[in-house]
Amino acid sequence: MSMTVLLALLAAPMGSPPLIEAPMGMGADQRRGDQMRAYQQRKEGNLSLREIEARVVPTMRDSQYIGFDYDAGASVYTLKFLRNGTVIWVEVDGRTGKVIGRTDG
Repeated sequence: MSMTVLLALLAAPMGSPPLIEAPMGMGADQRRGDQMRAYQQRKEGNLSLREIEARVVPTMRDSQYIGFDYDAGASVYTLKFLRNGTVIWVEVDGRTGKVIGRTDG
């Protein structure tokens, strides 16, 4: 939720409807579509999120795992880690499990 939306909601009197409509990110239909694509790709032999996490998370010993994104079109997982106040993104090919990019060099 953006800071503007949060401030608008906090400023509204209790019990009153919000004055603006807050964007909620991707819609339920888009999430469902991404989940179906991930399911289909899994059936075709792609690795699951749990398999990707099992390969990558142990290699990031000095970092805290904070979540992931999945690009179903490219079959790429982006795992997010926090180390010393810095977010590190690790991109992983969902077909092979190979790390294809990392933001901390």
